[in-house]
Amino acid sequence: MYEELALERSIKDKFGIDADIRQAIVFKVPVSHTAEATLFLTSKKQLYLYICGESKLLLGDVKKIVARMGLKADTYLPPKGRPHYFTEVGSAKFRDVFPGRSHITDDDIVFYKTLSPYNPALILISEVTSGVVHQFDADSTSGWRAAAKFAYRRIKTS
Repeated sequence: MYEELALERSIKDKFGIDADIRQAIVFKVPVSHTAEATLFLTSKKQLYLYICGESKLLLGDVKKIVARMGLKADTYLPPKGRPHYFTEVGSAKFRDVFPGRSHITDDDIVFYKTLSPYNPALILISEVTSGVVHQFDADSTSGWRAAAKFAYRRIKTS
């Protein structure tokens, strides 16, 4: 219970979101050699994934982790107070590589957005693709094993 309160406070401080944790599906499971993830449902029936690691994580790394866990992401939430964080970092990295380009489009920086530092990460999940949430396991042949069975699909309403 104390760890859930600490997680809620951390999310509030870093992302500015009131995440009232109602149920933890998986809590602090390994998703790499140095990172852990917590998948939880809020009181509003939204499914979030919180990833925190000791080493540097990029948006591209987080996207791979989400896919390998058997989840489909809806929104990668930026840090508190920076709603265009991924676009800002992607544009800066693009300008470092191509300093002569003046007009930069969203299509130009798609790859460079994935190079944005993103630790800790908070992701709004739209569905659990196979009904099973996976966790990292170095001893497994695929590198991943089942952590929990959980069915979830978010239905968008207007």
